[in-house]
Amino acid sequence: MVGLTGSALDYRLRSLWLDTLPDPIVPREPLRGELAADVVIVGAGFIGLWTAYCLAVADPALEVVVLEAEIAGFGASGRNAGFVSAGIAGQARAYLARGGWEGVRRAEKAMIEGIDYIGQVVEAENIDCGWIKSGSLRIATSPAQMERVRDGIEARRRTAPDESDVRLLGAGEVAARIRISGVLGGAYTPNCARVHPGRLVRGLAQACEHRGVRIFERSRVTSLLPGQVRCTGADGTVTGTVHAQIVVQATEAFTVALPGQHRAYMPVFSHMVATEPLDQDTWSQIGWQGCETLADQRHLFTYGQRTVDGRIAIGGRGASYRLGSEIRPADELSPAVHAELERTLRAWFPAAARAAITHRWGGVFAVPRDWSMSIGFDRATGLASAGGLAGHGVVASSLCGRTLADLILERETELTTLPWVGHQSGRWEREPARVIAQRMITAVLASADRLEDAGRGPARRTRLVARFIAAR
Repeated sequence: MVGLTGSALDYRLRSLWLDTLPDPIVPREPLRGELAADVVIVGAGFIGLWTAYCLAVADPALEVVVLEAEIAGFGASGRNAGFVSAGIAGQARAYLARGGWEGVRRAEKAMIEGIDYIGQVVEAENIDCGWIKSGSLRIATSPAQMERVRDGIEARRRTAPDESDVRLLGAGEVAARIRISGVLGGAYTPNCARVHPGRLVRGLAQACEHRGVRIFERSRVTSLLPGQVRCTGADGTVTGTVHAQIVVQATEAFTVALPGQHRAYMPVFSHMVATEPLDQDTWSQIGWQGCETLADQRHLFTYGQRTVDGRIAIGGRGASYRLGSEIRPADELSPAVHAELERTLRAWFPAAARAAITHRWGGVFAVPRDWSMSIGFDRATGLASAGGLAGHGVVASSLCGRTLADLILERETELTTLPWVGHQSGRWEREPARVIAQRMITAVLASADRLEDAGRGPARRTRLVARFIAAR
């Protein structure tokens, strides 16, 4: 598979992760007619499925229904980098009003602990997703990137639970783990795992069903109100309705298609490519035996993993957005971005210079106005929501699900007091201001990368847009 061809309903064409699932993708039955439940969840990505799973574990008597417009894992959950990583979504300052620096430190700790929570569920539910917790590397290939590595370590230590969370590596120490051409040094944290995200999200859906959760796929929600959710067909007629006291919205980037929520998020595309499985001789030249996840320190950064079936999968660059928050399947392919990713892959790994690129794909993630996640529940209306994970979704989504379950079940826990509970990010500006700003910010970051890659920098021009982008 090299691109999006054929029917849009051929889900395997949407990413490496969906294409390499061990079982056929057979959509579950859609919702037809009327149904009553205790909780209805809109969206069968990681947020929705973790919420369903946590509710089912906590109270098996609950009637929980999940509605999904396509299939479980169709969105970012089935297209991401497969990083189960710590680090809060967004800027720490966005959370200060709801807990100060102590709240930020508790949030960082919850993210770190969330990695092991997912690992425990993977083991308990026997989800075969290539789980390996061996940490993550941030590498520098220019002096400017190396400066950001050091700055990032210093910033991280201000909020991390202890100094062992991250440490500086020299070029030789990076090479001892993975041999990347041109590396000057980097940083290592043990707090990250690698997974096959498609297997994880599909396995989580099955775990939910084993615990009594009902999942309906190809059931597009167009009306989400207190006590009631409606699905409609292509002709606009109502095809199904769920009546429930609790309604959970877990739609992330696709939130923008719901009435009145067009400016809630900016749906931004990220793209990936993957090689064919590499032979043992190639891997002996590259190293990477620990399967640490990997990211550089460019402003439009590149990230990657050694996959469970022995490929190199890397992504990033682009950060593309379409006028009016339109999400088009055609934008999943970006020849320019995919070509740049391929060039980076071959520059980093000369041993894989002749490896075929078998998969090229993309997907959207939800960027809130302040790049910071939110979890909310209004008991009076029964409406709950979580989202805006801005690239930290694999761990943050499990925190969302666990927190929403606690809120719905009226349990006061450490999670329900974290600073993203009740946080509101605000709405994005109207068009064309939104698209103009996004393209200008991306252009500034791209020009800064070109300057720094040429050995000049660090590029101070990024200060012009620093308040509009997320910390890493």
